[in-house]
Amino acid sequence: MSDHMLQAFASFDRAPEIVTERLRLRPHRFGDFASIEAMFKTERSKYMGGPLPRAKVWEMFSDSVGQWQLIGMGTWALDRLSDGVTVGEVSICRPAHFPEPEMGWFLFEGFDGQGYAVEAARAALKFAAETYYLTSIVSYVDPDNLRSIALAERLGAVRDDAAATPNGDPCLVYRHRLEDGL
Repeated sequence: MSDHMLQAFASFDRAPEIVTERLRLRPHRFGDFASIEAMFKTERSKYMGGPLPRAKVWEMFSDSVGQWQLIGMGTWALDRLSDGVTVGEVSICRPAHFPEPEMGWFLFEGFDGQGYAVEAARAALKFAAETYYLTSIVSYVDPDNLRSIALAERLGAVRDDAAATPNGDPCLVYRHRLEDGL
């Protein structure tokens, strides 16, 4: 996808709010950084390049939040509707070094196994299908991250060994087809 095509998506000044059965996908707030930084100090972040120092986490956080204004894509914080607790993040983004737009996700400690990631990812895919002129979007997954591989497959993504990876990094690429009715 050309940079010109990405500029065509820049119709958002921040993440639009999306409500699912149990979650609110919302724009990030400054206060979200502390939880993300804390997660990136633990082994939980090992499949996302972590543990990472504060400056690198801030760079990633600012980049993904700022992409909404620049290219109309980025990240959402995930709040549980029942109590407002932030459980993680989902994204449709494309940092400059990514060969194509990517959907990513993570949950904070204690929120695995409750279906939050699949619920948020389905909402993000539906948003992408209805908003962007793309036929597919990818997820870059560490080969050892069995939970993310299982989630990508549960979402219907298919492994695409011919797809390019960011900076040629060794990761698996799972391709999500964007069609109406996700």
